[in-house]
Amino acid sequence: MTTRTESGTTTQVYRVYIKATPEAIWDAITKPEWTERYGYGGVAEFDLRPGGVARAFPGEAMRRGAAEMGYPIPDVVVDGEVVEADPPRRLVQTWRMLMDPGMAAEGFTRLTWEIEETQGGVTRLTVTHDLAGAPKLAAMVAGELESEGAGGGWAEVLSDLKTLLETGKSLRG
Repeated sequence: MTTRTESGTTTQVYRVYIKATPEAIWDAITKPEWTERYGYGGVAEFDLRPGGVARAFPGEAMRRGAAEMGYPIPDVVVDGEVVEADPPRRLVQTWRMLMDPGMAAEGFTRLTWEIEETQGGVTRLTVTHDLAGAPKLAAMVAGELESEGAGGGWAEVLSDLKTLLETGKSLRG
């Protein structure tokens, strides 16, 4: 779901149900040995205290993809800070994309991960991305720039996360 207001504020909400424990999902979001295995292959680093560092570095898959497309890739691809961490239920962070100068100039956005166990070993993951003042980033994370090589946004990342946790393999193998 995407909400746009007259002021241009955009909030995107994604929800996926995963046959995994909340702890497994938390680890997949916050631990580098997991984050490199799905999505765009970035290696996450979190200091899970309010004000702590939250950033992602390009993993090997991300470096290969950028090289194949002829794009330079920075040493840090996403930066921000932890606003709130309540393992394994909730993570709130600021989030700024550094791979594109235009998106980086839009500044920090707010990303909230909510993890809630439902029933039968299934957990609901809700990702809310407040993209106020960041129209370029909003288009990218919505998957609107997929034809330009920017990937399928949060829908692709979360589909890959679900696949990895349920099968042990990412969408790419």
